Amino acid sequence: MSVPLLKIGVVLSTMAMITNWMSQTLPSLVGLNNTKLSVAPPGVPDRSTGVLPANPEDSWQVYSSAQDSEGRCVCTVVAPQQTMCSRDARTKQLRQLLEKVQNMTQSIQNLDQRTQKDLQYVQRMEVQLRGLETKFKQVEESHKQNIAKQYKAIKAKMEELRPMIPVLEEYKADAKLVMQFKEEVKNLTSVLSELQEEIGAFDYEELHNRVSNLEERLRACMQKLACGKLTGISDSITIKTSGSRYGSWMTDPLAPDGDTRVWYMDGYHNNRFVREYKSMADFMYSDNFTSHRLPHPWSGTGQVVYNGSIYFNKFQSNTIIKFDFKTATISKSGQLDYAGYNNRYHYSWGGHSDIDLMVDESGLWAVYATNQNAGNIVISKLNPATLQVIKSYTTNHPKRSAGEAFMICGTLYVTNGYSGGTKVYYAFHTNSSTYEYIDIPLQNKYSHISMLDYNPRDRALYAWNNGHQVLYNVTLFHVIRSEEL
Repeated sequence: MSVPLLKIGVVLSTMAMITNWMSQTLPSLVGLNNTKLSVAPPGVPDRSTGVLPANPEDSWQVYSSAQDSEGRCVCTVVAPQQTMCSRDARTKQLRQLLEKVQNMTQSIQNLDQRTQKDLQYVQRMEVQLRGLETKFKQVEESHKQNIAKQYKAIKAKMEELRPMIPVLEEYKADAKLVMQFKEEVKNLTSVLSELQEEIGAFDYEELHNRVSNLEERLRACMQKLACGKLTGISDSITIKTSGSRYGSWMTDPLAPDGDTRVWYMDGYHNNRFVREYKSMADFMYSDNFTSHRLPHPWSGTGQVVYNGSIYFNKFQSNTIIKFDFKTATISKSGQLDYAGYNNRYHYSWGGHSDIDLMVDESGLWAVYATNQNAGNIVISKLNPATLQVIKSYTTNHPKRSAGEAFMICGTLYVTNGYSGGTKVYYAFHTNSSTYEYIDIPLQNKYSHISMLDYNPRDRALYAWNNGHQVLYNVTLFHVIRSEEL
């Protein structure tokens, strides 16, 4: 805004200079410093700009300067009659004077043009300044509205975070619990050190019991740390591209340290060959594998490898088979009473996916549907050694409407579909026999998920996505309750 104000100042200064020049400099230029203007005699018309000469034939005069309606300077000259001799000295002086007046008139016109341009610039700047003033007012009003919206958003966020306060209190208690474990380990280490120096000072059986008890408590604590509520799923990581549109692949969550074998099963029926890769690297970068032939073809893509054996649904039946890889024999088989099979209660993508076996931190599960539960999902906890049902839970979710499902820490998570945009939207908690609707996005990069299982050792989801073997990392929210230890 300082530039337009400076411009206005220049224009006003220019006008003052013109006025001063007209009143002081102009008379000296035309040689009229001492010219005396007389008043018009009576009866002679007054022209408002000067007086008529007393004898026009003998002399000439210049009218006094005046201004027109627009404020411009006007100078009028009355010349002698045309009959006067052109050689007359006054005629020559008149010609010179006319030339000077013409030059001055041209200069004044130039100044007038410049003044008009400056005036137009000032008028434009006035319009722009008024426009800016209006915009500033609009921005000020919009800023007030945005502050109000931000305040509402912050208030809503605080309402969402309010339930976290008791959770944080539980974390404080958990921290104390961990410190207690740390102190007990420290004390036990001290006792063992003293025992080395003075054998027999403590009863060995008592010491052994103390160590075993602490070990069990630590194991229980670690198991609880591994569990939690699903709060997020990472983008998919493509491990390999192979096989048909449908299939399953997995690792053994109970495999000993150093055992990173990968198991691979292509198709959902009429196949009984399982590939074994020595490591994830072999699976990704080579075709070196061992082939195992199952005694029966499998049905669907819900197989799991658990503690050295593969559990699968026998094709066109509700029979579960446990096959031991070491002995290459069926070590156990059993039926899921009333479970639908042969594409009766499949997932929404089909593929004979009536019975889905899965593993989480607490063991082996079977997910299926029955007529008795109106085709809704039934969850059964299985004894991995005998295949007997330990406990079953009935849900209100139709199995045919589910895209896929997996178990984490005793909770069944169900996706809303298998193609296009996918999310985990339903969760059934077996510890409380309650359910809830959630909204956790699941990237479906290749647009057709036919297998989705959780591995508690890797804390990852294994998926078969349209001929691609992919992994997802999961985020779990942990809560440790000290009274349960």
